[in-house]
Amino acid sequence: MKKVFALCALCFGLSALGACSMQTIDRGYVFPKDLDAEIAGIKTTAQLEDKLGSPQAKTMYGAPVWVYYSAEENYHGPFPLTWDDRAVVLAWVNGSQVTKTKVLRGGELPDVSVDGDETPIPAAIELNALEELFNNVGRFSPTGLGQ
Repeated sequence: MKKVFALCALCFGLSALGACSMQTIDRGYVFPKDLDAEIAGIKTTAQLEDKLGSPQAKTMYGAPVWVYYSAEENYHGPFPLTWDDRAVVLAWVNGSQVTKTKVLRGGELPDVSVDGDETPIPAAIELNALEELFNNVGRFSPTGLGQ
C-alpha cells in the first residue's frame, strides 16, 4: 500500500511540475535572425514575397503598405501570458516596387487599445428582443416542404 501511495505521489508531483513548465508558440511569421540584412536589398514585391511570403495585411487607405508580424507567445504554467521577440515589418509598395522598408521591434511598437464604443450603422433599425422574436414569426418554412 505504501508503494502505491508513493507512486501516486510521484505521478502527482511530476504532473504538477509539468503544469509549471514553459511553452513557447510562434505567432505570425518566424523571421530570420538577420532580418535587417535580409530585407535591406529588397527592391521589388516579388523579392519581398520570395523572402517573407505573402503579407498578413495590406493597408486600404493612404500609401499601400504591406505588414508582416511576428511574436513569441510564452506560457509559464499558471502565470500570465507574456510576449517576446515581437517584430513588425512594414514595406511601402508602389506597384511592383518596394520603396521603403522598416522593422519595428518590441518597445518601438505602439500600444493599441480597442475602443469600447460601437460604430452606428446609418439607417439601421433598432429592435429589442421581443420585436426581434415577433419579427421572425412566419419567415421560416417547416422542414421538408421544399419552399
